[in-house]
Amino acid sequence: MNPSTPVTAASDAVVETLTASRALLGVIARSLATVMDTVTLPQFRVLVVLSDLGPLRMGELSEKLGANQSSFSRFADRMVTAGLIARQPAATNRREVIISLTELGRKIHHAVTEARRAEIAALLGTLSPAERAAVKAGFEIFASAAGEPPAADLMIVGL
Repeated sequence: MNPSTPVTAASDAVVETLTASRALLGVIARSLATVMDTVTLPQFRVLVVLSDLGPLRMGELSEKLGANQSSFSRFADRMVTAGLIARQPAATNRREVIISLTELGRKIHHAVTEARRAEIAALLGTLSPAERAAVKAGFEIFASAAGEPPAADLMIVGL
């Protein structure tokens, strides 16, 4: 498809992307199944953001999640009570609150990510090297279009 050709809701690219997204949603659901009694999907999203970016000010975290800061504060209270995140005053400004992962939050994020990684690796293992390269290229392009930074850019030393 020519980049200047409009993509419509009925285009083959949209249909195939929706199909692939359903497949990935299945992988995601299965990877979360073992922890759903401990963490909700919105809570897991907080764990992902904190794992990717490290400790954040409360306002930064709520902004990254697209949440209202005052309602996010109550949500964070429940996560602190559950032992998933910790909050502490910032060293430079005690009025600012820093949110970080606890060991439990880190373990849950790691377990889900590793389950997801294993299932994706198994699925990709059924493809030829050329097919794997095509999938990799397609996802890199799609992630870039969505504004998702490359995984290497999210690595934080020591986590």
